[in-house]
Amino acid sequence: MRYPKRRPQGRPDPRPPPGPPVELTIESVGGEGDGVAPGPVFVPFTLPGERVRAQGAGERRDLLEVLEPSAERVEPPCPHFFACGACALQHWDHAPYLAWKVERLVGTLARQRIETEILAPFAAEPGTRRRVALHARKGGRDAARLGYKARKSWDLVDIAVCPIADPAIQAAIPALKRLAAPLFEHPKSAPTLHVTLTDTGLDIDITGVEAKSGGLSADARMQLAERAAEADFARVTLAGEMAYMARMPQVRLGPARVGLPPGSFLQATPGAEVAMAAFVAVAAAGAHRIADLYCGVGTFTFRLAEIAPVHAADFSAAAVAALTAGLASAPGLKGVTTEARDLVRRPLLVHDLRHTDVAVFDPPRAGAAEQTAELAASNVARVIGVSCNPATFARDARVLLDAGFTLERVLPVDQFLWSPHVELVGVFQR
Repeated sequence: MRYPKRRPQGRPDPRPPPGPPVELTIESVGGEGDGVAPGPVFVPFTLPGERVRAQGAGERRDLLEVLEPSAERVEPPCPHFFACGACALQHWDHAPYLAWKVERLVGTLARQRIETEILAPFAAEPGTRRRVALHARKGGRDAARLGYKARKSWDLVDIAVCPIADPAIQAAIPALKRLAAPLFEHPKSAPTLHVTLTDTGLDIDITGVEAKSGGLSADARMQLAERAAEADFARVTLAGEMAYMARMPQVRLGPARVGLPPGSFLQATPGAEVAMAAFVAVAAAGAHRIADLYCGVGTFTFRLAEIAPVHAADFSAAAVAALTAGLASAPGLKGVTTEARDLVRRPLLVHDLRHTDVAVFDPPRAGAAEQTAELAASNVARVIGVSCNPATFARDARVLLDAGFTLERVLPVDQFLWSPHVELVGVFQR
């Protein structure tokens, strides 16, 4: 089983010059999804138990051939897999791949001396991602090249399909390539199209567009709007600035309909959002007053407000404004107050939390160290942590455990399919 190198044309390979081919036996899969042989030596696209031929120098080698494949090896579903850097593990059968993610989560918690019940993970299906970031590079007059960066490179893999993405996004790839074509007036432009599938159509926020002193020319803006209209996109913005809108991008979050600010955060798959929100709601049952910290546009807020009054806070004023406006579409809630607040510089203090018995936090990858310290010192009885980074979750969890909390259970969440990325929801009680 041979694996030809599929490096895109472009910049020279920054890796060390290749050495002679060597045979290696893969013992495990590392944190970035590469197979690991003794040394350690990292070889992409390999699995535990495989004997392979690889070439290169140093710790990282290129796979030349799988001499003895694992019984867990499967055919990757994407024709771009071996070149594209977006996915690392399409060649691994689903059950052991998912078990590996759970094992990594358990190991990360163990490094903070944390043991708890690990529930059966939620796993996203192919074709369900509603949010992707596609890089564009200059192509012809009518269409740009569009896709993901190559593995460990700034080169672009121009894609025709993307099995992780919702079919509506895949079908729009030709139109997205046409949309990006007018964006290269400045030679340093390297646009990224942040594409979100909403209930009212595709919402595209474009970053990385360099412009002359007057910004994009009127002709480029007109072409952008015309091509957005041809494709029936809901909205196109340039780093948040309106370029075209046919209708407000909206999503349903529990009982509410919310209009999204440009570039706003949503969980990557609707299925994961529903599973996580349902888990959080069950864990919050019986609450008298809830704090929803890092609330965003209200992923959890509206569902929690069906249980008890909620105070929702987030650093993004635009997200909080969208949440507040969405309250009008969901009558019958127990009550929601909102606040735009930087919870790193100004976390809710012990005094602010004095009437709160349940707190939910869903911070960025950096975690919630400052807010966790206040929760640990407060009288809050139950904390529900949602995290996209098990390492910072474990760090914050250690603070809560040292303050007398118990981590009762953890739900692993795999919504970034075929990547090394794993998320989780944990329930603390004292």
